[in-house]
Amino acid sequence: MKILQLTIALGILLTSNISYPLKLQALPVNHHLASVKFIPPPPPPDRSAAGSRSGAASRGCDAGSQTVTALVPTYQQTINQDQQAVVPITQVWGLTNAEHPDFFFFVPYNASSIANIEFVLQEQTQNKSKTVYRTYLTPPESPGIMSVHLPPGEASLQVGTMYHWFFKVRVQCSQKLPLKLDYAEGWVQRVNQNSTLTEQLKQAELQQKVTLYATNGVWYDAIASLAELRLTNPENESLLTKWTTLLHSVGLEEIANQPLINCCKPRTQ
Repeated sequence: MKILQLTIALGILLTSNISYPLKLQALPVNHHLASVKFIPPPPPPDRSAAGSRSGAASRGCDAGSQTVTALVPTYQQTINQDQQAVVPITQVWGLTNAEHPDFFFFVPYNASSIANIEFVLQEQTQNKSKTVYRTYLTPPESPGIMSVHLPPGEASLQVGTMYHWFFKVRVQCSQKLPLKLDYAEGWVQRVNQNSTLTEQLKQAELQQKVTLYATNGVWYDAIASLAELRLTNPENESLLTKWTTLLHSVGLEEIANQPLINCCKPRTQ
């Protein structure tokens, strides 16, 4: 299996640039599983998805040692910079089927410490970037996991195009201190799915869709569907188990128990 995966990855590497025209395959799934594990697709073959899932160090204020963290999978890879140097890179990247997906971030600050929160989405084509969406968000009252929705009125994500997002929280611990920037950045790509998976999704209930998305490597849709369920049923222990397992499967166990907050609409700035 590992040899097959390596062969597939090398094939994509030889035929792809920034575009990553993966077509998802429908995988069998048990809809009655008590937990959900994300099965990652092959990562993008080039270095275009390098990013930072969380801040590099403690930012102080009321956050302790915690930093802004994006709820996105990461991939650890290396690139040969020259004949003698091998450079490690972290790719922060996930797939979506949605034209207007949701993005999730853990914010470890109280509203009183936040000067502003900014979200930026850029389209990346032919090694050029163009900003397609920028907004400022109302800060959450207390630390927790918030979402950012790409509004339907904005440009739709195009299949195969890489989009680079930035989530920036400017923090001011005291009026006597300068602003500090805590941020995450990563990538999203809309992808085609095959007809079998499409039919499965049409016939599935929302809780079944979570498992279908996670099993087939569609991260942004899996977490958005599960978040919707949790916000509707906040006391449901089964959904909490699914949420915890999903975040553990991508190395986000440190924030798995943080509260999910339904807040933070765009605001004019």
